[in-house]
Amino acid sequence: MKSRVLRGLLIAFAALAVVPPAAAATPRVLAVEFDNDVNPVTADYVTGEIDRANREHYDAVVILLDTPGGLSDAMKDIYEKELASKVPVIVYVSPQGARAASAGVWIGQAGDILAMAPQTNIGSSTPISVGGEDIQRDLRRKVVNDAAASLRGLAKEHGRNVKWADAAVRRASNLTAREALRLNVIDTIAPTLPALLDKVDGQKTVPKGIVLHTAGAQVDEVHMSLWKRALDLLIDPNIIALMLSIGLLGIIVELWNPGLIFPGTVGAISLIVALFGLQVLPVSAAGVLLMILAAGFFGAELFLPSHGALTLAGAVCFFIGALMLFDPAGSAYQVSTSVALAIAGSLALATGLAATKIVQARRAPVVTGQSELIGQIGVVRQTLDPEGLVFVHGELWRARADNSAPVSPGREVRVEQLDDELTLTVAPT
Repeated sequence: MKSRVLRGLLIAFAALAVVPPAAAATPRVLAVEFDNDVNPVTADYVTGEIDRANREHYDAVVILLDTPGGLSDAMKDIYEKELASKVPVIVYVSPQGARAASAGVWIGQAGDILAMAPQTNIGSSTPISVGGEDIQRDLRRKVVNDAAASLRGLAKEHGRNVKWADAAVRRASNLTAREALRLNVIDTIAPTLPALLDKVDGQKTVPKGIVLHTAGAQVDEVHMSLWKRALDLLIDPNIIALMLSIGLLGIIVELWNPGLIFPGTVGAISLIVALFGLQVLPVSAAGVLLMILAAGFFGAELFLPSHGALTLAGAVCFFIGALMLFDPAGSAYQVSTSVALAIAGSLALATGLAATKIVQARRAPVVTGQSELIGQIGVVRQTLDPEGLVFVHGELWRARADNSAPVSPGREVRVEQLDDELTLTVAPT
C-alpha cells in the first residue's frame, strides 16, 4: 500500500515537472533622466528616485546621464546613494552626443553597470576653481590627490580600469565610448536603452553580486519636476547676483522714500530668493562682505551726495564681490563677468539718477507755502470790499484788497502777503 502511495506521489511530481511554469512577471526598470549639472537640487532629484526604486522594488534603476559636472558635495551624495542601493544601478551615458564629464565620471564609476551610447565621451575630471582655472600650489595637490584616490577606489571595486581613473583626475583624460570600452573603463556600449537592458540581462554585478533581470523590461521614465527645475534655475549664480541687485535697489528706494511699499516688497522677496541660492551653493565670506559694503555705499550716496564717488565705490565693490561670491575651493560656479559688470553699471546708473534728482529737489525753490504764493497772479471770484474770494495757484483763497477801493470779479490781482489767518492781501495788477 505504501509503495503505491509513494509511486503515485512520484508520478504527480514528475507531471508537475513537465508542466511549463507560469510566465514570470515582467521586469520593471526606472529610467531617471539626468541632463543637467551636478548641484544640490539635481542631487536631491536623483537620490530621491534611487530611493523610490528601492522602495517600490524595481528590478533596476537606470540613470540616463548627460552632465558637464558640478559640485563635489552633490556628486558625493549621488554616488554614495548608488553604492548603498540594494536595487542595481545602471549608469547609461546617453543619448548620442552626451557626456559624463568631471563629477559625472564619479557617478558613472559608482554604477553597478556603466554603459555608453555611441558617440558619447567620458572623462576630464581634474578639479578646478570657481573661475575654471587650475587650483594652485598646496591646495591643488591636496584636492587632486583626494579626488584621484576616490575615483581609483570606485573603479577598482567595480572591476574597471584603475590607471585610467587616476589619469582622468591628474591629466584630465577623456575617452570616446569605443576607447572607454577597449580600455575597460566602461562595461558595455548600446545604441538605445531597450538594447542595453537586453544586453546586460543575466549579468552579475561587481561588487554587489546581483544578477540582472532586465530583458524586455517595462521602463518607467521620470524627469525633473517643474518645481525642481525652478529651484535649479534659482541657484544659477547669475540669477543670484541679479536677485541681490534687485533686492539691494528695492530696499534702498524704500529707505529713501518710506511708504512706497512696492520697492520694499519686491526687494525683500528678491533678497529671500537670493539667500536661498546662497544657502545652497558654497559662498565666499569675502564676496558677501563686499556685497554688503556695496549696499552701504549706494545707500549713503542717496543721503550724502558725494558727486558720484560713493556710487563708483559701490559699483566696484559689487562687481568684485559678485566675481568672488562663490567659494573657489568648493564650487564650480561663478557669476559671469559680463553679467556682474552689467548689474554693477545698472546699479550705479540708477543710484546716480536718484542722487541727481535728490540734489535738484533740494536746490529747487519752495513749491508750497507762503513764499511760493507771494507774487502769484490770481483772479477775483467774489468782490473784494474789502474782503472776498480770489482764485490763485489752482485754489480758492479768502483775500482782502490792499486799499479801500472795491475790486470787482474777473479782475486780476497780485498776491502781496499771507497773514497768520491764511488770508491773502492782494493788489490789482
